[in-house]
Amino acid sequence: MPTQLSPWPRPDFVPGGGDALLFFVVFGDFDLTKPFGVSKYRSRGPADWLEVTHFERAKAPEVFADYQSGTLWAELARDSPVTASAALNAPQAVAVRAEVTDPNSLDYFRDAIGVLTWLLDCGGLAVYDPQRLWLWSADEWRDEVFSPAEPQPLAHTVILLSEEENPDLTWVHTRGMRQYGRPDLSVHNVGPEHMEVVTEMIERFTVYQAWGGVVGDGEKVKMPSLPAGGVCHRRGSLDDPNFNNVHIEIEWASGAVRK
Repeated sequence: MPTQLSPWPRPDFVPGGGDALLFFVVFGDFDLTKPFGVSKYRSRGPADWLEVTHFERAKAPEVFADYQSGTLWAELARDSPVTASAALNAPQAVAVRAEVTDPNSLDYFRDAIGVLTWLLDCGGLAVYDPQRLWLWSADEWRDEVFSPAEPQPLAHTVILLSEEENPDLTWVHTRGMRQYGRPDLSVHNVGPEHMEVVTEMIERFTVYQAWGGVVGDGEKVKMPSLPAGGVCHRRGSLDDPNFNNVHIEIEWASGAVRK
């Protein structure tokens, strides 16, 4: 009898929200002959929809150079020096990529997480997620991503804080929502008085969209703790370097969150 896997539903799913893109790179020294257990990894395993590509540093140094250079990698190396060092010295890498058309559940994410965890058990040392801008050690991945055995939208997205022209104000924006086939989120010119509640709003939108919800163009923000007049506008394109995705710009015509 086939192993029954616990579904990962999207309780707020609305068709037509967008296509999901997953892309991860696992660095290590692999023995890919190790068996894959469906029940052990809570996953259907590698399949046609999930591309798994193996690279050797000695044969494809340019691939590793693409992943392990530039401003992003320098920031990861600064924040996680031990994990980054292990990845830089790893002789192999496995890239895992999937595009899923308008998914009505998160089963695809569950399956991909299982495959990535199997790769760690095969000799992987670190999991790189360029969409979420993060580098997990093997232990961090198992503890924070695999062990909960349920969707973790806030673990797979990040809220970034960038300085505006006025140094007293902050641009609050996300990355990672393309993994759910939904727009990222952006609020410009946030003042310190409203930082906490704007962050809460973005987290709520993140989870709602991950569960399949769609935020419409022109939809109004409805949070009593925020000033009235906030409106969501769909902007950008998938090749926008700030998001690697389209995004929702949340604006107050009155500039009400500048305080």
